[in-house]
Amino acid sequence: MVATDIFWVGLGGGTGSLLRWWVGLAVSKLYRGHFPLGTFLINVSGALIIGYLSALFGIDWRERYGEWLNAGLLTGVLGGYTTFSSMQLDAANLAHAHQRLLAAEYLIVSVVTGVAAAACGAWLACP
Repeated sequence: MVATDIFWVGLGGGTGSLLRWWVGLAVSKLYRGHFPLGTFLINVSGALIIGYLSALFGIDWRERYGEWLNAGLLTGVLGGYTTFSSMQLDAANLAHAHQRLLAAEYLIVSVVTGVAAAACGAWLACP
């Protein structure tokens, strides 16, 4: 790892985190239910984009585009945008509020939908 990689990850991570915060705020203004829809939509859309870009760039993308793309976009922006820890916290909060079934459903639906979104993104990138 070199200083430029650290720079791109930091810049991308900050950008992705701000984007996640903004999307979460926008969703919370439109949806007031118990299901953590903001985190769910963020993680699923992030998985779709990561799947798409990974397939689009192909195996030799580092040689063609350089390490900055992996560091800045995939690890930085999309790593900062998606949030595994918030998903876990949302599920724990639901369980603590005696909504254990909803917490379990949320975790299962999040993981299954995230994997499906990543696969769909990869499929969309490959004509």
